[in-house]
Amino acid sequence: MAFTGPSNSGKTTLILKVARMLIHEYGKEVAIVKHDPKDKARFDVEGKDSYKFSDTGAEVIVTSPTRTTYFSRRHKELDEIIRLFDDFDFLLVEGLKSLPLPRISIFRNSLDEDYFPYMNALAIDESIDLKRYTLPEGVSVLDLNDTKSVVEWILNNAKEV
Repeated sequence: MAFTGPSNSGKTTLILKVARMLIHEYGKEVAIVKHDPKDKARFDVEGKDSYKFSDTGAEVIVTSPTRTTYFSRRHKELDEIIRLFDDFDFLLVEGLKSLPLPRISIFRNSLDEDYFPYMNALAIDESIDLKRYTLPEGVSVLDLNDTKSVVEWILNNAKEV
């Protein structure tokens, strides 16, 4: 399931709520992929061994008793990323609006019609006046603040990979 929307629309917050509910209330294994189109995310601290290893250009995995972190300086297609996760019930993807996945678009204050061709559902709050827009046929409208209804929509519409 993919989530798209403009910056500060609430994508990350909604994904966190959905992931927590799927894991803790439904007992599901969840994997999350976040797209960083502006290459701003930083995951390591200069000077540490993992940074030094990653800085060589090598593919690096750091493992400990509580986590495994994968550092890559190569672009990966979705199918390659899925293979890295190995076992999950739900893959939640933030961004990557051109991927052929069911997609929830998240908006506050106003809608950007450029997202319309990519969305299967629209998650909004009371700041959006839907009377001002003509939504594409078949798009479900979800309450951004009702995580349970969003999760139920996902359970009924997620694509099997």
